[in-house]
Amino acid sequence: MLNFFLRYELGFKGLIGYNFHNIPLWISLLLMLVYVFIPYLLGSINTAIIVSKSMYNDDVRTHGSGNAGFTNMMRIYGRRAAIITFVGDVLKTVVAIMIGWCVFGYLTAYIAGFACFIGHILPVFYGFRGGKGVVCLATMLIMLDWRIFLVLLVVFLGSVATTKYISFGAILSAMLYPILLNRMNNTGLAMIEFIALGCAVFVVVKHRGNIKRIFSGTESKFEFKKSKKTDEIEK
Repeated sequence: MLNFFLRYELGFKGLIGYNFHNIPLWISLLLMLVYVFIPYLLGSINTAIIVSKSMYNDDVRTHGSGNAGFTNMMRIYGRRAAIITFVGDVLKTVVAIMIGWCVFGYLTAYIAGFACFIGHILPVFYGFRGGKGVVCLATMLIMLDWRIFLVLLVVFLGSVATTKYISFGAILSAMLYPILLNRMNNTGLAMIEFIALGCAVFVVVKHRGNIKRIFSGTESKFEFKKSKKTDEIEK
């Protein structure tokens, strides 16, 4: 995890930042293509859409909540499809963050993770209709702020166990994230607090339909099984 590398100057500055000093402005701007554009494209590779189309000749966005993410994949196609989606979303976020870390360290790792998060929500390859970014955000936290991740994991699991609403757990955790980061940020990098706030806003906005359904009592409760609609798709 990147928190381990933060004990050392190399981890904080990154491979390029550590080995090269007084980098010209134009090169720094060019490097933004590496830690912003490439991670965004990685995020735009939406695993849920790929799995639903390749395995079921279908588009997950036409079923359930219309979301191209882990929870809707579980509801529509079952555990196998959901696990593949989960692993794919985690891996692309890990790769994006490591690319960012290699440039200028912790800050660009955070920016790269955020770019991947945005790509997952607004994928350029799929008409800017993607997922809600929860798995990508969780992966960011594991790699970059593991203490906050553990706190939010407890909040998430507790709220889901109590309400059976995955969406409620995700919304509550996302809202607490920038607050916790503000209290626990010891890097001196204000940019990551803005990124945390941006992540929270995106997650809440993407769950606005879930919020309405929770208040109206029509939100689906999460179960580890696929819906009957999937059996019709597979026939």
